[in-house]
Amino acid sequence: MKLKRTYAKLLHSRYGSALLLLSIFIVFSTITRLVLTCISLPRVEYNVINIVAAFGIGLFYDVVAGLFFVALLMLYLWLCPHKLFIQKWHKYVLYVYCIVSMVILVFNSSGEVIFWQEYGNRYDFIAVDYLIYTYEVINNIIESYPVYWILAGVFVVASGLFYFVKKYLYLPTKDTRFVKRSVVFIVYAALCFTNYKLLTNSFRFFSNNAYSNELAANGLYEFGTAYFANSIDYAKKYVTINDTTAFNLLKNNLFTKEATYTTNQLYNLSRVIKADTATKPYNVVLISVESLSASFMQYFGSNKNMTPFMDSLIPNSMFCSNLYATGTRTVRGLEALSLAIPPTPGQSIVRRPNNENMFTIGNLLSSKGYDCRYIYGGNSFFDNMGPYFSSNGYKVVDSRDFTAAETTFTTAWGACDEDIFNKAIKECDASYSNQKLFYNHVMTVSNHRPFTFPKGKITSYNPDNHTREGAVAYTDWAIGNFIHQAQSKPWFVNTIFVIVADHCASAAGKVALPVTGYHIPALIYAPNLVPPSIMNRLMSQIDIIPTLLGIMNINYTSKFMGYNMLQLEPGRERAFISTYTKMGYIKHDTLVILEPKKTAETYKPNFTTGTATLLQPDSGLIKEAISWYQMANYFYKKKLYGK
Repeated sequence: MKLKRTYAKLLHSRYGSALLLLSIFIVFSTITRLVLTCISLPRVEYNVINIVAAFGIGLFYDVVAGLFFVALLMLYLWLCPHKLFIQKWHKYVLYVYCIVSMVILVFNSSGEVIFWQEYGNRYDFIAVDYLIYTYEVINNIIESYPVYWILAGVFVVASGLFYFVKKYLYLPTKDTRFVKRSVVFIVYAALCFTNYKLLTNSFRFFSNNAYSNELAANGLYEFGTAYFANSIDYAKKYVTINDTTAFNLLKNNLFTKEATYTTNQLYNLSRVIKADTATKPYNVVLISVESLSASFMQYFGSNKNMTPFMDSLIPNSMFCSNLYATGTRTVRGLEALSLAIPPTPGQSIVRRPNNENMFTIGNLLSSKGYDCRYIYGGNSFFDNMGPYFSSNGYKVVDSRDFTAAETTFTTAWGACDEDIFNKAIKECDASYSNQKLFYNHVMTVSNHRPFTFPKGKITSYNPDNHTREGAVAYTDWAIGNFIHQAQSKPWFVNTIFVIVADHCASAAGKVALPVTGYHIPALIYAPNLVPPSIMNRLMSQIDIIPTLLGIMNINYTSKFMGYNMLQLEPGRERAFISTYTKMGYIKHDTLVILEPKKTAETYKPNFTTGTATLLQPDSGLIKEAISWYQMANYFYKKKLYGK
């Protein structure tokens, strides 16, 4: 009762409305956490300790996030003169502020639930992108969800909530002297500043269950963390070893029989790659397929008939059946498929500053006379793809280069896959007509929410249902249609087609890095050039480009950190998987995870279920994992990965 009286007294103070808003914020955050818990019950490690910890730690982050949420109101309440504050009309200023805040809170809770169902976690860099790339994202949301009904519901709930709380928005008539209220504000500001400078989101990682850790987070706090963490200071956040030791360990691991180091200079990985036979000047079309999980294919057990064409190519291709994506975003896949470098903490290099003139496959082949293009059906401003590729050896072809006649169907992300491939055919024709070899990297878009695609192309799925399965089946059809068209072209017999996913459809799981969330397929198809085979060795996405160059017998000086799998001795295979903060290293049947708490743990992953069992630390394997990630970060930071 005493606590209740104290709270009521505080509500009658100058800062009472801020306290009320903070309380409502905490209540909404707790309700959201409860809803997310109910949604995730089958996947959460459900025991009393975990639930209490998730809600207890979550409450702490809710309070911290709430302090920032009321910052503008606190500033206003501090500076507003008493004579103005006691005016009868002034209460309506607080009413409007409160209504807007209620709308934001209700909308945020709805958004968190939708985001959780889509990605299996709280807000992250994807949510930040949603704020930056408004055109594509708004169209995506409008086509994916009943937005107007959701907005109507948000306003109804917010209005109802305001009706019940407005009587507590007291306007104290007693004059609170500026000096006295300044003391309160300074304490509040100091608390916010301390949290901003010293607090991180690391305290929420209390469990080996990823969903439990996500429940302990606060969505808006995580959004702020992602916004300010475009890159992460590796040396401060991760376990490190001596740079010289890391480099020498990496140098030994990168050495292969077809390579000769050009120098003994420290921190220089330049190697002359010399083929044992004559160079084969082939054309290449690399198709990076949006969100193509290996599990979508019949080869891996799917019975949904989503990829009949790609499955039919397996007997006639070099099929990489044990391949793992480096990350969970398109830009991470594009990084791996152009730079052949392990992921670095934070955003993909594609999205970062100072990423021009790097050692990419585009710059390498351009120097050898190839026409190199990045072909995308949307606006390549999205995710910084256009600026990145155009400054790294590629000509960018995007929606602005499509004529009206060339665009027969658009999604929220741009021209449909069929239109993209038709454009790619024309670009290949143009290079051939000019007697130029070409390397065309084509990025698909149709297998992305809202999963829209044209009617009359496939019969197995109805476009009106907007299902991922239908979108995958359409993309598969579009790839097949493209290959069939290419077969009639004179350049087909001298062209290698690489079909590879950018990442999986979902990487959410009970553990931090479920290996099944990174398993992707790749086919290297050239019936006249590449003998069919099943490459079932463990393979990373960064190995695609060096392996492709090995097939082409190209001699070059390399800075790539991927392997030519056709030359690599058995037993040296490894793969990299990551989120924005967690760096995973797979070797044999073991997974090392490096986290930004200066921790490194060793697991035995289950490659069927995605679960993992914690093992005793393997110091040798941990050092090996650190060497790859530490040096990849070092080379980028020191600008040593230039062409």
